[in-house]
Amino acid sequence: MTLLKLPSTAAAARPAARTRSRRGRADRKPRVLVAVTGLFFALLYLPIAVVALYSFNSKKSLTVFGGFSLRWYRAFVHDDVIIASLGTSLRISLVAMAGSVVLGVALALGLVRCRTRLGSLAGLVMLVPLITPEIVTGVASMLLFKGLGVALSTGTVMLAEITFSISYVTVILRSRVAALNPEVEEAAMDLGATRWQAVRLVTLPALLPAVLASAVLIFALVFDDFVLAYFTTGVDPQPLSVRIYSAIRFGVQPTINAVGTLMLAGSIGLIALALFIPRLFGRRGGLDILSGE
Repeated sequence: MTLLKLPSTAAAARPAARTRSRRGRADRKPRVLVAVTGLFFALLYLPIAVVALYSFNSKKSLTVFGGFSLRWYRAFVHDDVIIASLGTSLRISLVAMAGSVVLGVALALGLVRCRTRLGSLAGLVMLVPLITPEIVTGVASMLLFKGLGVALSTGTVMLAEITFSISYVTVILRSRVAALNPEVEEAAMDLGATRWQAVRLVTLPALLPAVLASAVLIFALVFDDFVLAYFTTGVDPQPLSVRIYSAIRFGVQPTINAVGTLMLAGSIGLIALALFIPRLFGRRGGLDILSGE
């Protein structure tokens, strides 16, 4: 009778150990890629961190840190020129947000519901502002206003920002509109609602999370925008971004660090709010909505 020879426990464990070792080497990230990634983020965010740090500098120096102080934040609060520019930027952002959201919602509904070639062409034209360099849009807007004899002012900045922001709203909302079930509107009309009532009472409430998220995002983008505002603004009052640029040309003052830090904090807060809004309505994450998925 021949007895079968069973492999020992140590011999059986060797293939499993080799498999785990190979899997560990495969999962281990290359050190070069980790170093390059770290260097990229350092170059990207280190200057911002320096600006934020020196906004709390007690000395009037951009190279020597003398201790933490709110001196330059108090100087910003008491600077009437910068405060006036801040108010101008807030007004421009609010008007651009309202105008682009209203037009963007209407355009998104029209592009989804229009099944003709003209609708497809309009969808392609709508994407042009997203791929056009902003400086080209700024110069074109300035030449248009000059050609029409319109004096550059806060109103021209608002018009230019609304025109530029409509595409962002449309991209965010277009996929959300396409995902809605049209039978819901048809059911509302079967119950006696008109087409407008069905849109107002059924479609728009379903789009509300995406509309609010896009509105907050547009406010943040317009508030920080410089290129378009620079080419379409008048002499006074100037938006805050243009005012900061004008001040830097005569030398960087520590107050600019405080203003930049506040703008950065405000923008981060608004974007975080735009990402969090859909969760308040029990919807998918804000990244999916803002990416148009």
